[in-house]
Amino acid sequence: MTIAAILAHKKRQIGDMPVADVTPTTSASDVARLLARRHIGAALVRDAAGQILGIVSERDIVRAIAQYGAAALERSAAMLMTSPVRTASLAMTVEQAMQTMSDGRFRHLPVMDDGKLVGLVSIGDVVTARLRQAAQEVDTLKAYVAGQA
Repeated sequence: MTIAAILAHKKRQIGDMPVADVTPTTSASDVARLLARRHIGAALVRDAAGQILGIVSERDIVRAIAQYGAAALERSAAMLMTSPVRTASLAMTVEQAMQTMSDGRFRHLPVMDDGKLVGLVSIGDVVTARLRQAAQEVDTLKAYVAGQA
């Protein structure tokens, strides 16, 4: 299974909701409100031309609060973001995405196609896809064994 299949499945579930993004000057408190409102764990930080500069996650905000206290909420997205951002292609497999996320110790992977952002997958999306894939394999094996009896 590929990242393209995950995005197609997500599109059927949630429609064409755009990837959440903020500007470099967006405050951490505004990022937190966006994440809470959309029930998501991260937002891309993009410049006026749409280029990805970084990504701000719930984890980044929590770490900043631990370091700076309440003043962290006034810091900008540019000050909190993780950069550079690793990306995926539509052809990347679920296994490759899982490995990339595990190796980098992050939970969100923007998906690019021909230099253009086409979506974002989370570790939850990837794990769910892998579980669906495993269930299909089990069903196929059961059918094969049943046909051989």
